[in-house]
Amino acid sequence: MLRRLLALMVVAGVIAPAVAFPPFQKQFLAKYADGTDEAFTKLAKGDAKCFVCHQGKSKKNRNPYGQALAELIGKKDQKDTDKIVAALEEVAKKPSNPKDSKSPTFGELIEEGKLPGGDLDAVKAEPAK
Repeated sequence: MLRRLLALMVVAGVIAPAVAFPPFQKQFLAKYADGTDEAFTKLAKGDAKCFVCHQGKSKKNRNPYGQALAELIGKKDQKDTDKIVAALEEVAKKPSNPKDSKSPTFGELIEEGKLPGGDLDAVKAEPAK
């Protein structure tokens, strides 16, 4: 019995950190994955999920889109839907490569049906240290 309890605690510990802040994801999906672009909706709700903002296995790692959002919103803003939506709109106007002001904006990438933080394989890979 003790082994089962310990195993359950280990599994819960492994699964829990993988959860992104649901209110942020919910607002992103409502705004950009509403079914208008079926392929993007399927990608954002399916394979991409947390990788819209995160990179690699640890949810502490953010891709460029997630980094830009983190500058505007954080854990304390989970219940502030207006602030989340405003942050999504503001970040959509920013260049996807902060070092290149002529790079497409995050919003333009989303309009093209692309993930704003990079292609799926890139965001699934562990970030360079």
